[in-house]
Amino acid sequence: MLHSGSRGVGNAIGTHFIELAKKDAEQHQRNLPDKDLAYFEEGAQYFGDYVRGVGWAQKFAARNREVMMANLIATVRKVIAKPFESHVEAVNCHHNYVQKEHHFGEDVFVTRKGAVSAKRGVLGIIPGSMGARSYIVRGLGNAESFDSCSHGAGRVMSRNKAKKLYTVDDQIKATAGVECRKDADVIDEIPMAYKDIDAVMQAQKDLVEVVHTLKQVVCVKG
Repeated sequence: MLHSGSRGVGNAIGTHFIELAKKDAEQHQRNLPDKDLAYFEEGAQYFGDYVRGVGWAQKFAARNREVMMANLIATVRKVIAKPFESHVEAVNCHHNYVQKEHHFGEDVFVTRKGAVSAKRGVLGIIPGSMGARSYIVRGLGNAESFDSCSHGAGRVMSRNKAKKLYTVDDQIKATAGVECRKDADVIDEIPMAYKDIDAVMQAQKDLVEVVHTLKQVVCVKG
């Protein structure tokens, strides 16, 4: 499994349109209790531009992952002498994105933050921490969740708190059996900083079914 977003492009697009939304709110949404709640109404001047910009960033992110995976497989073939075949069906899913979908009889924009699509039959990825299991899942199409499931265990503490609470020795013990970085700069990713992935999977058994359970051997944090 590998991850890449839009390499900062999505953040730049979001920042640009947030500022435009705040200016729009000054004229049309004067009753907002906080300027950070500013939004574009559908049909507003920059609404279409924002949707197109976000869509472009999502496609760019997906293409990044496709290129990374192709390069990774090509590199592994140089190292592993024994012939092997990569899986014919790659799972490529966003976990921070906006998409127009049909729910409860209406066409709506769904924002998934730390979540992935779990439409019936669609494959998704639910990764654990550096020391926990990860899952390839198939969506069950639960309408009440807007056909969604979590993208991972989720944090139980901030990165700063994890760095203050745990040591390098803790990181070494928590990632025993996994070839990965074990230094002060990755303590924020220590498994204890995340929820129990098994409990998270149990809580969403009505959203997805597990297809593959993966235990990492190597974990590269770039």
